[in-house]
Amino acid sequence: MNKIDHIGIAVKNLKNSIEIFQKLGFKFSDIEEVATQKVRISFAKIGDSKIEFLEPISEDSPIAKFIKKSGEGMHHIAFEVKNLEEKLEELKSEKINLIDQKPQIGAGGTKVAFIHPKSTNGVLVELRQS
Repeated sequence: MNKIDHIGIAVKNLKNSIEIFQKLGFKFSDIEEVATQKVRISFAKIGDSKIEFLEPISEDSPIAKFIKKSGEGMHHIAFEVKNLEEKLEELKSEKINLIDQKPQIGAGGTKVAFIHPKSTNGVLVELRQS
């Protein structure tokens, strides 16, 4: 793991959330739709890290299900890795329960994969290849 890449926040209304956090001084990236995850996202950069705001675009998206179950709020923490495929193989050998056995395409076209919260004390972990 190289660094904390970002913290993901699940929101019902992305534009409204951006407006609120802009009042706190945050500057946001353009809104991007990530079809594979069924979300619209925008990042606010803070130093070397970011906060990702995620709005569901479908009732069956993981973010919609999360909001329905837990409400809006922190969804995941993402760590940057150099070689995602290699890291996933390493985690499999350590018997870590993975949601994604192979990398998926995430925001900005980057490779991402998620570790199941049952393996990380209830925390959803995203691995993101830089």
